Amino acid sequence: MSKSNLKQAVFPVAGLGSRFLPVTKSIPKEMLPIIDKPLIQFAVEEAIEAGIEEIIFVTSHTKKAIEDYFSMNYELEHRLKDAGKSEVVEIIHPKYLDEIKFSFIRQSEPNGLGHAILQAKHIITDDFFGIILADDLILSEPGCLKQLLEIHEKTQSSVLGVFSASENQVSNYGVISSKNIDGVEKVDGIVEKPKPADAPSNLAVFGRYILSKNIFLNIEQTKPGLNNEIQLTDAIQDLILNEDVFALEFEGRRFDCGSKEGYISAIIDRASSIDKFKSIIEK
Repeated sequence: MSKSNLKQAVFPVAGLGSRFLPVTKSIPKEMLPIIDKPLIQFAVEEAIEAGIEEIIFVTSHTKKAIEDYFSMNYELEHRLKDAGKSEVVEIIHPKYLDEIKFSFIRQSEPNGLGHAILQAKHIITDDFFGIILADDLILSEPGCLKQLLEIHEKTQSSVLGVFSASENQVSNYGVISSKNIDGVEKVDGIVEKPKPADAPSNLAVFGRYILSKNIFLNIEQTKPGLNNEIQLTDAIQDLILNEDVFALEFEGRRFDCGSKEGYISAIIDRASSIDKFKSIIEK
């Protein structure tokens, strides 16, 4: 695990997962498996690779499965050891989890991403913190958050993960306007879900952020926007007026696992890298 000056990351996981009903009636969407590993574990491992020491889940009463997943299951581990399957214990509870602090905060009602992030205000202790949305599965080396961290350490500023969106995608994301300064995109504006004709660029923000804790004040002053929710995008626009914010177009493969198409694509992609599944995929 790398050491960095970024120690905490917020994972907003209180969403309803309505696009995956009926399965998300009882299973959190973040627990949906990419073959045998849930989305949330990919996200946690990405955070740990970037040096995160505390993961803060903003959750709801319907998401207890996430807390259970990252807790030690003494009975299961004991049975596996008795059966001579100690190697499986490392799979279900990797040793690296023992070094991470997990905190859980209940969001009383889903009221937008900005509102979810605000719930973590009293726990954030440093000047900057990470945000990971597990819906966005990023397969890359180094991990996406670590890529953002490299820009943050150079600029000592907030950094947004962005990707080049197609014309029919821009209306689903926050879209930035920026200027390239010494090879880094400095953000000078951001618009939530613009019409393609109104989009300032094709660089769309997705579920990876490193933000100044000053964002909390901006969120508190943000009025409900699109869908009558507290939008993080609106708060970031206000943050840009007072301090530098940069963007990084990450290197790697991104799967929007909040959609069925992206989720299936992620499973196929992972299966294609596992020998026993390759022949099935090729058919």
